[in-house]
Amino acid sequence: MNTELLNQFINKADIANSKKKYSTALKWCNKALKLSPDLPEAWYHLGVALGGLGQRSKAINSLEKARLATVNTADAQNAIGLEFIELGAYTNAEECLKQSLSLAPDYAYAYSNLGMLYEQQNRLTDAELSFRRAIELQPDLAPAYQNLGAVLNAKNDYQGAIAAYSKSLDINPRSSEAWRGYGNVFYTIKQYEKAADCYSKTLELDKDSDILIALLYARMMICDWDSLKSALSELVFKINRGKSALSPFPLLTLTSSPSIQLKAARTYAVSNHPKQSKLGPIPKRSPRKRIRVGYYSADYHVHATTYLIAELFELHDKEKYEIIGFSFGPDKQDEMRKRIVAAFDRFIDTQDMSDIEVAQLSRELEIDIAVDLKGYTENGRTGIFSYRAAPIQVNYLGYPGTMGAEYIDYVIADSTLITTESQPYFSESIVYLPNSYQVNDSKRKISERVFTRKELGLPEDGFVFCCFNKNYKITPSTFDSWMRILGQVDKSVLWLFEENDTATKNLRKEAELRGIDPNRLIIAKYMPLDEHLARHRAADLFIDTFPYNAHTTASDALWSGLPVLTFMGASFASRVGASLLNAIGIPELITLTHKEYESLAIELASNPNKLAQVRNKLQKNRMITPLFDTHLFTKNIEKAYGAMYKYYESGQPAKHIFIE
Repeated sequence: MNTELLNQFINKADIANSKKKYSTALKWCNKALKLSPDLPEAWYHLGVALGGLGQRSKAINSLEKARLATVNTADAQNAIGLEFIELGAYTNAEECLKQSLSLAPDYAYAYSNLGMLYEQQNRLTDAELSFRRAIELQPDLAPAYQNLGAVLNAKNDYQGAIAAYSKSLDINPRSSEAWRGYGNVFYTIKQYEKAADCYSKTLELDKDSDILIALLYARMMICDWDSLKSALSELVFKINRGKSALSPFPLLTLTSSPSIQLKAARTYAVSNHPKQSKLGPIPKRSPRKRIRVGYYSADYHVHATTYLIAELFELHDKEKYEIIGFSFGPDKQDEMRKRIVAAFDRFIDTQDMSDIEVAQLSRELEIDIAVDLKGYTENGRTGIFSYRAAPIQVNYLGYPGTMGAEYIDYVIADSTLITTESQPYFSESIVYLPNSYQVNDSKRKISERVFTRKELGLPEDGFVFCCFNKNYKITPSTFDSWMRILGQVDKSVLWLFEENDTATKNLRKEAELRGIDPNRLIIAKYMPLDEHLARHRAADLFIDTFPYNAHTTASDALWSGLPVLTFMGASFASRVGASLLNAIGIPELITLTHKEYESLAIELASNPNKLAQVRNKLQKNRMITPLFDTHLFTKNIEKAYGAMYKYYESGQPAKHIFIE
């Protein structure tokens, strides 16, 4: 055996893998194995290369050969275990890491890697204990502090997470990943300025980081628009080259381009939630009397999405549909939670289960149609669907755009949201409901309390424009339009919802820069939903944001009798306002340009008779048009589920569905 030549082959394979040149590494590994078929180093590097090339099963087999040949070597078992984690082969990984620790009980790195394994399995308590043990054994192990910070953030121990990241950065202040995680904690607790500072530091240390989209989003949360235009151009440049792998959700408010949104979604899906084959294909099932529909969400409590969908769960035809709720969010035990639980045939709390465990459970329960109500919104669990939880998987309501994932079969929409021309920008087949895609709860109570303008801080005789959208949806171009409108309507004010003090200060500063008295921006504080709906009556006109329209907030306004003026663009998110207005029979409030939008807002504010006509029409249409007819909506979405199931049952692939 030529030991020197073997070492050369292994070194070259190692270097190639480190540079992600996996095909080259494959070549050198095969050369080494020809000389020495049992060489564990060759099998190890071969496994790494095969994993990099997406050949998961072959990679696992190679690493297993390396494992069996090194069962008495702690370092090797630890390294192999780490690769198994990368492949999602968690059982193999745990076996390796525990074997490593049995050989070397004080091996800090093995404990740290075991913590990473548990974190990926959502075994957060086990992960925390492992990281703390690693730190106990090696107090200067910066990655363990960093990973501990991520776990504590997930466990809502924010002060603990801040302390862990701070310690990690004390040890290694040039870790871009630690700065990123540090920023994530601040983002979670809504300290957006600090989050943005951390993300900026991440970019400073790693120019190729994909954190730019998170940085922009943090700034949008506080309405900090400095350098927004140039940063967005840079982001689009990266997306077009497949360089941004962070959640595409912030793009909904940054661009109305369906093409850019699709590219970003595809990159994110492939990078973060690729199709998984570990559970294998789902065997074809015999037809049954009731189609079993699973609804998956983190928001089964007082939440905007749940406000919309609650009555649908109650109205499902239980003779034809069995509905099961999968909850991976907090168990807040509020009134909405209790209502939701009562509506389902079965309700399962899965917050402590890993993605693969939830997918496996879904298969065991024989879910026919898995409806993802989160998508890429906060606390989404796309990984569940990457394992194929059900033979039919659907994107609905939570995420207004394409998932870009090959395993999501359908997106539920309507003809206003997704035109025939826009279909190529969706990876899913489109389900076209006949009215609006948006379900509504016709039981939403409006308080009988009558608010005076004075107690709400509004002028008694001025025109009140209103927008209760979240602050991140306010773009510079939208704000420019608003300020031009205020400039043309004497004594008018703009009534906005307050999310954080910094955003309020920045908006008032921006108003002053545009020549508008900042005191004309009136800030609405939080109120219980029924009172929040009631206070809409103090406003004259809801003016929508662009390109991310109001969704639940637009329905709130319309349900309360407040007209909504919208601006329709090309993307799904920029056409929701139009979808709602068409469904309630007031298409005259849909505009297509900034100029039209501003002109109509000024006209309605200046012509009381015309505004009164619109308000009267809205009041009449509220209860006779489809938008708030939850019984009709339920029948239509059940028709859609039936059509999906029929295609599946007949062995046909997903295709566009039109419900009439």
